[in-house]
Amino acid sequence: MPASERTSDRPSERRGAARTAVVWEALRSVLTDPAEVLDIGGGTGGFAVRVAQLGHRVTVVDPSPDALAALGRRADEGGVADRVEAAQGDVSSLLDLVPPGRADVVLCHGVLEVVEDPAAALDTIARSLRPGGTLSLLVAQRHAAVVARAMAGHFGQALTLLDPEAQTGQPGQPSRAGRRFTSDEVVDLLAGAGFETRAVHGVRVFADLVPGALLELEPGAAQALVELEQAVSGRPEYLPLATQVHVLATSAAG
Repeated sequence: MPASERTSDRPSERRGAARTAVVWEALRSVLTDPAEVLDIGGGTGGFAVRVAQLGHRVTVVDPSPDALAALGRRADEGGVADRVEAAQGDVSSLLDLVPPGRADVVLCHGVLEVVEDPAAALDTIARSLRPGGTLSLLVAQRHAAVVARAMAGHFGQALTLLDPEAQTGQPGQPSRAGRRFTSDEVVDLLAGAGFETRAVHGVRVFADLVPGALLELEPGAAQALVELEQAVSGRPEYLPLATQVHVLATSAAG
């Protein structure tokens, strides 16, 4: 791993690096040539600015004007203000903000959990991509959420998450914390929108379980955690433990 991508000396950034390392490793495989990147719900630019620093042009679509203002400041500080564009809106207004077929790569991280209709959102995203373009999709995973709620003593919440359709009568109905998905559900949703799944990764298999004090006090622990997350990310037996599921998918006619 290049020195510039190693974990920071700041405790919060060390944990953050462990949580995002798998996604960044996957994105490197598709961000090889200069690309038009669309970051839906990209907020303050945690991904967008770094992608722009790799030489790509990024359009961030987000409903929050405050987040987009912070994005502008971050892009300026990162020296990529000329390669980062902000557009206020969401998936429902996406094609009014960005011409159809413009994007080479779309980042959709933490969005399907809160949209009204995930299938319709993916259909819209597919139209924003050029034929053969790549979608990086990151969603919260149900199995790990059930375990986390149970371990915290919130057994009723765990039961609701275990089978949300049985509890609410409405498949995919989001709770106040948003929807949770299984990897099979995500792959099925993508197929319904005409995407071909290329890779599925487990994200944050261990990062949310490791005590923060360990990362702060144990020399080399943060980097070792990053390496462990990367090692298990593609192993299906660990996927149910992952807080998030990351999928790389290709749009139709690719």
